[in-house]
This record gives sequence, structure tokens and C-alpha cells, in this order.
Amino acid sequence: MNTPPTDNPVLSGPVWPTFFRYALPSVAGLLALTTANIVDGLFIGNFAGAEALAALNLLIPYFTLLFGLALMLAIGGTVMAGKLLGQQQPDQAATLFSQCLLATVALGLIAAVLSLSLEEPLFRALGAEPELFPLMQSYFRIITWGLVLQISGVVLYYFVRVDGYPGLATLALAVGAGTNIVLDMVLVAGFDLGLSGAAIATALAAVLQLLVLMHYFRGDHRLRLSLPRRGWRRLGRAAYNGLSEWINEASVGVVMLLINWLLMRQHGVDGVAAFTVVNYLIFLSLMVFYGIADAMNVLVSHNLGAGQADRIRRFMISGATTIGGLSVLLLLALWLFADGLITLFLDPSDVHAGDLATAFLAVLWPLFVVNGFNVLVSVYLTAMHQPLPSAAIALSRSLVLPAALLLVLGWWLPQWPLLLALPLAEWLTFVLALACLARFRPGRVIAADRPVAKAAGSA
Repeated sequence: MNTPPTDNPVLSGPVWPTFFRYALPSVAGLLALTTANIVDGLFIGNFAGAEALAALNLLIPYFTLLFGLALMLAIGGTVMAGKLLGQQQPDQAATLFSQCLLATVALGLIAAVLSLSLEEPLFRALGAEPELFPLMQSYFRIITWGLVLQISGVVLYYFVRVDGYPGLATLALAVGAGTNIVLDMVLVAGFDLGLSGAAIATALAAVLQLLVLMHYFRGDHRLRLSLPRRGWRRLGRAAYNGLSEWINEASVGVVMLLINWLLMRQHGVDGVAAFTVVNYLIFLSLMVFYGIADAMNVLVSHNLGAGQADRIRRFMISGATTIGGLSVLLLLALWLFADGLITLFLDPSDVHAGDLATAFLAVLWPLFVVNGFNVLVSVYLTAMHQPLPSAAIALSRSLVLPAALLLVLGWWLPQWPLLLALPLAEWLTFVLALACLARFRPGRVIAADRPVAKAAGSA
């Protein structure tokens, strides 16, 4: 059986350098991925128009549902694998890795077949008007197969990181993002292929990203691919442990669907296009915060397996401090450059959509103060094998509170800004996150876990 090195920096290295060793590549990788998505929006908005931008945004709820299932397996699996590696059980971690990857590929193929056979009913359920169907089809019929590659790459990315190769994982995301940007320039701007060109660019970038990640199998790795015949119950436990990640993504999809419906009712296609622009900025901030929080999956889960409560606390302080500083910088950037950022995404002729985007951002900015901390606490609880409180935070910030507040504002208080629901939801969740963090402190969780571990060992 392979054993991890005794000088594992996650377990014994200096806290801040170790934190940055994992956080910086993760943030860089997710920023590269985010940049590719934002560049997609820039080219689509400027070369295909506001209607194409709205058509793309209407498809996002479906994409988030599928990505949520992949993240549930990826993150739930990697925190379990990280604990197993911390307990020096790499063979069991490798089996779990194989199960998560195989399940994700199967999920992607099934989703592709079903969604293409139910294309128009799906578009109607997403709130699209029939005149937008051709635009949506030109993107959807290509990207559906690209999604199989993308979600498989997501799972491989997380497991490569948990085995101590964050640099390779980041390189893969950077290569994929760079390829996507270059192909957008060629296919969308150069050949004027619109949404079809954007979909081809994304699919080809996913191929290259997977090829880079496959280099992991050429090195001295502990997670080897196999076709497991037994132990599939552990996959269910991994999925359960990653439940909050699926809730995060699926809830974003549900809330996006609700926002699109309400905005179409109030402002038409221009309202959906304007929110698409603002949502790119929200997405950018969340990817930075998720990059930092994702580093906690490795740092916390390994130290949980090793029983090092004080080290977990110190890593959490590092993450919270960094997120707080970045939140301040982000708010300054929004206040100083908001108008310029909005005009990047829209053709100058789309004046109404631009004005709506400016008004939306003026309402939404308070959510950037606390959304990073909420993400950090939810991921921390997942890494500490506390799926229910983690899911409670995820549900509060991304589904229950936003949906309830959107309905209240949209139907009963139409004189209030509709999107005020999003910052209100984040601030109410912040209170819940503080309570959960106090309740599930590292020392308390480890002390409760030790008798269970001893009993399992003696059995």
C-alpha cells in the first residue's frame, strides 16, 4: 500500500505559506475559468447582441443543475478521499476516485440524451419565448456534448488537487480558459458564428483541459483509476457529504429561473440581458471566494483525519482574513469602474439594457460584503463532515431566502427593487453561518469524532 510522505506540508508546514500554496493556484485556476466565461459574454454581447446574451442566460439554470451534481460527487468525494489520505489509506481513496469519475461520465451521457430529446419543452420550462428558441438551439445542441467533458474534468480537477498536485490542476484550467478565449476571438468575432461559435469554443477547450489533467496519471500519484466491483455504498456517502455543493448549484439554477421569469414579466428581454451582465460580476466574485474555500477542502479534511484542531482553526483564520481583504478591494472596484464594466458587455445601441444593468448593480452591491464568508463556512462544514449544517447554509443563501424574497418583492411589493432579495438573503444567511461556525468548532467536532473512530477500529 502506498503511504503519503511524512513531511506533508498540509499537516506540518507553516500555516500561511501552506494556505497560499493551495489557495493561490485554486483562485488562479477558477479565475481563468471565470475569465473564459466572461469573455464568452463579452463576445456574445458585442457581436451577437443582447438577445443572444439573454438566450444564453436562460439556459444557465439547466447547466447549474448538471454542474451541481458533478460538484456534489467531486467535492463530497475529495473531502472523503482527503480524510482517507490523512489516515494513510490511499487504496480506499483511489477506489472512491474511480467511482466518482465513472458516475459523473454516466450522468453526463444520460443528461445529454434526455435533454436533446426534450429540447423545446425544456426551453419553455426555462422561461424562454418561442422567438428565442433558434438562438438557444444553436448553442445547446453543441454544448450538451461538451458538458460531458466539462463535468468529467471538474471531478478530475478536484481529485488531482487533493492528491497534492494543485499546480497541474490550475494549469489545466488556465489552458482550457486560454483556448476558449482564443477560439471565441476566431469563431465568434472573426467568423461571426454567434452562439454556435461560442459553444464550439467551450467544447474544444474542455477537450484540452482534460488532456492536461490526464498528465496526472504519468506521475507518482496515489489515486489510480480502476473499475471497482464493490464498495459502491461509499459513493452514496460521498454524494451525501457533498449535498450542500449540489444544493448551491441547483439552487442558483432555481433562483436564476425565477429571476428570469420575473424580469421577463417586468422588463422583457432587455431585463434578462441586463441581469446577465451583472451576474457575470457576481460570478467573478464567487469564483474568487470559491477558490479560497476550495483550498479548505484539502487543508481541513487532511487535518481532520490527523485530529489537528488548532491547525484547522489557523487555516480558517487565514481564509477569512483573505476573503475580507478581497471583498473590500472588489467593492472599491465596483464603485469606481461599474459603468465601464457594464459597457464592455453590451453594444452601444443597447442603451436600455445598459441602464437597467447600472440600476441592478446599485441594488446588489451589499451582497459582496458577506457572500465570501458564507461560502467559506459552508465549505468548511463539508470538509468537517457536517453535511446537514453545510446544506442549511447553502439552502439559505442560494434557494430558500432568495426565492421567498423574490416572490414577496415581485408580487406583493413591486415598488421595491426586485433584486434587493439577493443581498438580503446573503445577510440573513451570514447570521446563520456565524451560529454554525460557533456550534461546529474544530475541537468539538474532532472530540466527537474520536470515539466513533476508536469504536470502528476496535470492531
